[in-house]
Amino acid sequence: MFRMGENGGSLEPRMMEPELGNNRSSQSEEQPASGQKSAKCSVRKTKSLRARYAYGVIFLLTNIIAWLFRDYGERILPVLPYSRACGAEERECYHTMGVLRVSLGCFFVLASPFSDYDYIQLYGELARVGAGVFLILQLISVIEFITWWNNYWMSDEKNKSSCSIGLFMSTVFYIASVCGIAVMYALYASKTSCSLNIFFISWTGVLLTVMMVISLHSRVNRGLLSSGIMASYIVFLCWTAIRSEPGSEKCSPQKQESGHGGWSTIVGFVIALCAIVIATFSTGIDSQTFQFRKNGAQLLEDDVPYSYGFFHLVFSLGAMYFAMLFISWNLGSLTRKWSIDVGWASTWVKIVNEWFAATIYCEYRLLPMWKLIFPVLKETKVMNHEDSTEEV
Repeated sequence: MFRMGENGGSLEPRMMEPELGNNRSSQSEEQPASGQKSAKCSVRKTKSLRARYAYGVIFLLTNIIAWLFRDYGERILPVLPYSRACGAEERECYHTMGVLRVSLGCFFVLASPFSDYDYIQLYGELARVGAGVFLILQLISVIEFITWWNNYWMSDEKNKSSCSIGLFMSTVFYIASVCGIAVMYALYASKTSCSLNIFFISWTGVLLTVMMVISLHSRVNRGLLSSGIMASYIVFLCWTAIRSEPGSEKCSPQKQESGHGGWSTIVGFVIALCAIVIATFSTGIDSQTFQFRKNGAQLLEDDVPYSYGFFHLVFSLGAMYFAMLFISWNLGSLTRKWSIDVGWASTWVKIVNEWFAATIYCEYRLLPMWKLIFPVLKETKVMNHEDSTEEV
């Protein structure tokens, strides 16, 4: 507020200082409030992260318990209070049925030990479907990560250093993929009688070539980095599929071992066990990939970095997935000790997963091409229609 002087000349600022003081005091009151809100949000996020890691540890312990029930259940648990549910010889609580009971215990803790054989078999059939859904979610998460990595290194085309690093990395991935195919030919397809392995490896090479051609197409033109990473991934899937072939086959890399197995088998088992937990954990926290948000929508300040419902869903599907890996996707046969995901069913699941991964990636890369081709086809169709109407 300003007041006129006695002679009507100058303006004297009389009431301005109190108002400025009020504004400063209100701002100083808002700053502590916003600070308290951000502190509460950080505490909430910290608690959610701790709960997430706790779930990961519990999931790892569940995998270990399932393995103990499968390989050493008859030794460590000779007498069970629920022997009626285990059948006459108590074999329905160990081996394959033991793994399925532990997996079912992730959903119904009290009902799992007392469930009959028929209910466990029904859950095993449902677990196959749930494990397949988990593989699809994991594949989408992997493709999203590859896309993010490609955009991170190739985001600025004017930056020569970034482009050179991306080109170097794509070259490394493609060289590794080609070397992987050559090594698989030498180890697993050295004989002409290994026709199935030759088919698996050759088709993987075809998929690798197709992805490279699509990435270099003028209508797509998205570089080789993402396709190089995806090529390495499908080569890895082909290698794991061949490694999952039964040891009785003459072209299988699996060795006939009795007892506990060699140190390489044990190391491979531990690595596979950690891979199961990491895959479930990383897919569970990647909920933003599977959320349908508007273009302008952003996460609020107090939002947690992942979705609770999606996180629990992925861990539920992960429980079905580890059950299938421990029993090699086969409900009717026993699994060798210290083995994970070994058998013809496991081999074909991985091969189909490889082909599906390449198909999804190619469709993802072909989508920009269709976006460019479709307007041209539509315009041609409209011009032909106009010409026909003029002739009439």
